[in-house]
Amino acid sequence: MSHQSHVSNPVRSSLARIVASPVTRTVSLLALCAAYIQGPLAKIFDFNSALAEMDHFGLQPAAFFAVAVIAFELAASAMVVSGFLRWAGALALAGFTLLATFIALRFWEMAPGMDRMMATNAFFEHLGLAGAFVFVAAFETSPRE
Repeated sequence: MSHQSHVSNPVRSSLARIVASPVTRTVSLLALCAAYIQGPLAKIFDFNSALAEMDHFGLQPAAFFAVAVIAFELAASAMVVSGFLRWAGALALAGFTLLATFIALRFWEMAPGMDRMMATNAFFEHLGLAGAFVFVAAFETSPRE
């Protein structure tokens, strides 16, 4: 018996309409990009903290990297949400996420304890996020019937 047979056709049909609706798509894409919208806005409103973050990760010159990250995250998020070259924005955010994850969440270098556990969890959550962006890109580039 397939897993789909557990849900009746009218329910499945209603769920499919909701999940496939333009509103659900937009809200889902906004949620997927939430960290890449919130992060740059936080950096804009507290630029000194953005500079401190770049310094913390050894990214110099800090002002250049802070501005570049802000512009990149907002532009790529806009691409994903708007649909303009969505696949390219999604792949860019996947790559950025992987790079940032390996820079910022080096849990294997941390002493055992709560901080390491939290960094480990965040590391794997970010891998999942990168995977979701690759999935969006794959969906956008797949042939439609």
